[in-house]
Amino acid sequence: MMSTRRTGRGRAHRGSRAAATAGAAVVVLALTAVTAGCEPQAAGSTPSAPPPARTSGSPTEDAKPGADEPGTPPPAASTPPRPTAPATTPAAPDPQGKVLMASGAQGKQVRELQARLRQIGHFNRTPTGYYGTVTVSAVQSFQGKRGLSRTGKADTLTWQKLLVMTHEPTAAELNPPTTRPAAKPDKRCMKGRVICISKNSRSLSWMIDGKVLSSMDVRFGSQYTPTREGTFSVYWKSRHHVSTIYDSPMPYAMFFSGGQAVHYSSDFAARGYNGASHGCVNVRDEGKIASLYAQVRNGDKVVVYG
Repeated sequence: MMSTRRTGRGRAHRGSRAAATAGAAVVVLALTAVTAGCEPQAAGSTPSAPPPARTSGSPTEDAKPGADEPGTPPPAASTPPRPTAPATTPAAPDPQGKVLMASGAQGKQVRELQARLRQIGHFNRTPTGYYGTVTVSAVQSFQGKRGLSRTGKADTLTWQKLLVMTHEPTAAELNPPTTRPAAKPDKRCMKGRVICISKNSRSLSWMIDGKVLSSMDVRFGSQYTPTREGTFSVYWKSRHHVSTIYDSPMPYAMFFSGGQAVHYSSDFAARGYNGASHGCVNVRDEGKIASLYAQVRNGDKVVVYG
């Protein structure tokens, strides 16, 4: 009896130890699964198939299908990598080419552009050398007639087509006389060196001893900031002047009465008589005002009359 009890007790003891060992193995497997990155599955779901066992050989060789499996697609590992798209796609080149001139530009080439456009009826003003809204509209008109994009910018294609259709502008075409006939000079303008300015004809004439050397279109102040009339003299010249009151540029300024001066106006060049000055005498032809500025001296007479 004693041996039987001991034997039964020993079996029971060994059974419990085996159960404990099996339980520990389950825990170890579970911990191994968690630490290996396996995702938990919901109760009752079908467990995913285990990964295929790897055989000896290089990874490339393992990835190849067997010789008895024709048509088996190679696994993803052997698929050549797809080229990645660049981070930024370069902008497509402008089909009309590089922009040579655009709004705000000024100079000899702009004057030539305007003169050539005028030859074929797209620019109905005197060339000013300033690329303003009138020039933008003229370029758009030309581009539309030639089937080009109406950008209003003088790009290489637009310029080339314009060169083919026009001739090189003459000096008179680049700097034609004022479109407004100069008024008969006031008698105060007939002696000495005089800037003779007529409000009625909206013209300025540079005169020496009664002879008109040059004329140009001018614009005056509004009814709220009128240009003063009378006889004055140039007391200060400022080539690159900027108004301290209105913070606006006044190139080639020749002051004759307080803060009022004769000067070039890009706004006048762009908008014509749709605007007005704050009392100054605006000139829209930069070439002409530059020439006048070079000739006028401090002390020269200025006559402004109706």
